[in-house]
Amino acid sequence: MSQPGTASAPGRTPAWRYAIGMFGTSIPINMIKGSMILFYVDILGLDVRAYGVVMVIYAVIDALDNPLLGHLSDRTRTRFGRRRPWLLVGAPMLVACMIAFFSAPASLRGIGLVLWFAVFAILCEAFDSMLNANYGALLPELYPRERDRAVANGLRQGFQLVALVISLAVTPLLTTQVFGTEESTQGFQTTAIIYGAIALVVIVFMALSARERPRYSTRERPRLLPSVLSIVRNPMFWTVGLTGACYGVAMALVLSGIQLYVRYSLGLPVGNALYLQGIVILVSVAGLVVWTRVVARRGALWTWRLAFAVLAVSFAALFFATDLLTAIAAGVLVGAGWSGMLATNDLIVARVLDADAARNGEHREGLFLSAFGFFGRLNGIVTGLALTSLGVFFGYNSGDDPGADPGLAFRVYLCVYPFVLTAIGAIAARLVSVPVETPPTAAEPAEPVEPPPAGPVDESAVERPR
Repeated sequence: MSQPGTASAPGRTPAWRYAIGMFGTSIPINMIKGSMILFYVDILGLDVRAYGVVMVIYAVIDALDNPLLGHLSDRTRTRFGRRRPWLLVGAPMLVACMIAFFSAPASLRGIGLVLWFAVFAILCEAFDSMLNANYGALLPELYPRERDRAVANGLRQGFQLVALVISLAVTPLLTTQVFGTEESTQGFQTTAIIYGAIALVVIVFMALSARERPRYSTRERPRLLPSVLSIVRNPMFWTVGLTGACYGVAMALVLSGIQLYVRYSLGLPVGNALYLQGIVILVSVAGLVVWTRVVARRGALWTWRLAFAVLAVSFAALFFATDLLTAIAAGVLVGAGWSGMLATNDLIVARVLDADAARNGEHREGLFLSAFGFFGRLNGIVTGLALTSLGVFFGYNSGDDPGADPGLAFRVYLCVYPFVLTAIGAIAARLVSVPVETPPTAAEPAEPVEPPPAGPVDESAVERPR
């Protein structure tokens, strides 16, 4: 094992080679999240109450295994680095589980269908968490300066949006018209195999080219319980995490419900989701360039707050759309707000990670990001409860029993719930304080140091709300 300070510094990883990994990690999980309700509830007839129960259980399990996966990554010491081995193992496992997820036999009913859905949904999310905890931990390590980090993050979010065009906007066309029909499942299985092969190649290419910093692998390996206690005692973990969760849960609702919004609220074939999703994503791609420049001029915190407000307004506009044209017009605003959050949210989190490393002398980005992922796990709970609420308030229980007004039901699911969440987030963001940018040298201790006693955060090192 290379000791700290003895290995030569690695060459710089080109931003595009790191960023392209987001393309590979995004395709599988977004196909899963974007199509699971359509596939299991509307086509296979899974009851929404069973769906809601499974999503709550899956979110609890995922919240527990995420910190463990991140901690194991932080403690890993190999000649290939800390993060790369996990990426190379997690990629084929996620692909295999995704294909199985969309290979549920059409004959499955009742408890058999529930079990198939539960097992593979939980496994897919677990391997996705493994990938993203390690991939996300590389961002502050490979690019210590916020300007470089903003460029790399902008590029990777651009690759994510390209992946979303494929995994969300193109998927309805492939699954219902090219490889299958509106009422069959064969198209989903074929599409999952194709997407899985693409994702595997891209993730492996990225992992093999990432040049981790040996100095980040200190001799002293972080211990789980003290690390967890230190993180949960950090007030910024809660303020930034809960505020970011308002955005994450809102977008999870949108991604999971867009196809049924098109079918029921707009009264159009599911394939038309291609146009709505496509324009939102294309606007987001173009918006990343603008928002990245705003970050360079005004800073990540100011830009983050503005993006939150734009996103909240966009959901109000989407509620009043009556046809594809007006939905696309509202979608332009959704794309603008979404791209602003993509450009800034990870930068806010990265500042917290830098401050933690400088304060405690240990680089435990994997555990910290996984702890932040706890708030992301709320996505499953909230989307499950939100879908269950459609049965309570509107009578939508499944595709076989859609109730009297499924159109209004999915307007509430896709517009009202996200608006409430992002409005709360926009207000909270005005009150959040984050650390100032940490100098790169301060984030690279050559040796582990004794952490200072727990106490209040140094006020001089915090960017206050303005």
